[in-house]
Amino acid sequence: MEAQEARDILAKSSLVHSPEAVQAALQRVAGEIAATLSDKNPLVLCVMTGGLIFSGQLLPKLDFPLEFDYLHVTRYGQDTQGGKLSWRSAPWTTVKGRTVLVIDDILDEGLTLAAVCESIKRLGAAEVKTAVFVEKENGKQKPIKADFIGLTVPDRFVFGFGMDVSGAWRHLPAIYAMPEG
Repeated sequence: MEAQEARDILAKSSLVHSPEAVQAALQRVAGEIAATLSDKNPLVLCVMTGGLIFSGQLLPKLDFPLEFDYLHVTRYGQDTQGGKLSWRSAPWTTVKGRTVLVIDDILDEGLTLAAVCESIKRLGAAEVKTAVFVEKENGKQKPIKADFIGLTVPDRFVFGFGMDVSGAWRHLPAIYAMPEG
């Protein structure tokens, strides 16, 4: 995407959650995770690439022992609608017998996160918890419920704070929605 096209998309989009709301949700989720996992030395797995911003800002707020790794699986690629699940990289750290916290950017239809959690369970994890920064209110029955949720977003294509639009704007400190239609 060309820079001007990205600027035009942002200019036409609407703010869903301000940087202040994002940071408040981040702080709240960190507290919820600490209350649940601080005594478990969890393995935290970031789902790349969307979960990177959330993980990068969340981990410094967790003041307990943990290990960190990542995995890369996607249904979107450069598209705005989910397609076939594509595994690009499995975690390098063994999950066998561990409490695992999977961190991702968005719970939309839930198919990707459900597949990731099932794979981690098959690899022998003792317990799998999930944290998503946003959950889309789309009215659909989802195959998984996140244990920790930062914010909710409307049933529109959203971007910012880890989520991108055709590769752009993943780094924004706020969350925006594309125009409807």
